[in-house]
Amino acid sequence: MRYALLAPGKRLRPALVLWAAEAVAPDGLSRAAAWETAAPAAVAVEMIHAYSLVHDDLPAMDDDDLRRGRPTCHRAFDEATAILCGDALQARAFAVLAGGMPATTAARALGVLATAAGPDALVGGQADDLAFERGWQPDLSAAPAADQLAWLERVHRRKTGALFRAAVILGGLAMEADEPSLALLDEYARHFGLAFQIADDLLDAEGDEATVGKRVGKDAGRGKLTFPTVAGVEPSRRRAADLAASAKTVTATLGTRATALGRLAEWIVARDH
Repeated sequence: MRYALLAPGKRLRPALVLWAAEAVAPDGLSRAAAWETAAPAAVAVEMIHAYSLVHDDLPAMDDDDLRRGRPTCHRAFDEATAILCGDALQARAFAVLAGGMPATTAARALGVLATAAGPDALVGGQADDLAFERGWQPDLSAAPAADQLAWLERVHRRKTGALFRAAVILGGLAMEADEPSLALLDEYARHFGLAFQIADDLLDAEGDEATVGKRVGKDAGRGKLTFPTVAGVEPSRRRAADLAASAKTVTATLGTRATALGRLAEWIVARDH
């Protein structure tokens, strides 16, 4: 569990929890105090993310042998250990969140994380991805590009974007933010999550394995649909930039304490890992 959870990485999802909390913190509450209050939610989100990566990398799923610059969990140990590691991280995430959130919002926070990790979101998106790759659904390869992109966007909003949305909502709930503020955080995350995934597809197509920290070029090699393969590299890059700009516009509405979220939206499409 430590190997998977504490491996070198961007820690993007817990950072979103903390920066979202800071963005909607009550006047007079310091950054440090906001982060401390939101820390259990940040840890819980990262545990869910780490579990999903461990299971994603298994031979029965995406069959990857490199993650965050190191052998994947099942390569470093074995498949049974990796499965149990992922199961344990998922359960521990809910225990950490339940024990660390304010009582007034704990139930709602648990529901937010459970929904993001479940069949309507992360797991369902992974199932859609596998269904296409393994021919369990009608072949989209001859469908119009617009239909392919719509399918891709739906998968990515579930498989990747839902946990980003949960992260910022949990940060807001930790601060007991009002509904308009939560809605703004959710809008930011919807733009941010899709921009992140398009940038990830571009890295898989063009990135360097040593810098990215995982195998690159594997999606095209498997014939998977990605934004660059369907829309082209430059149109994909423009779409990601537009989404990042939309996310940054939302942070302007949130105010000066959301500056970090705005900078993150700019970075996410310019990153090399």
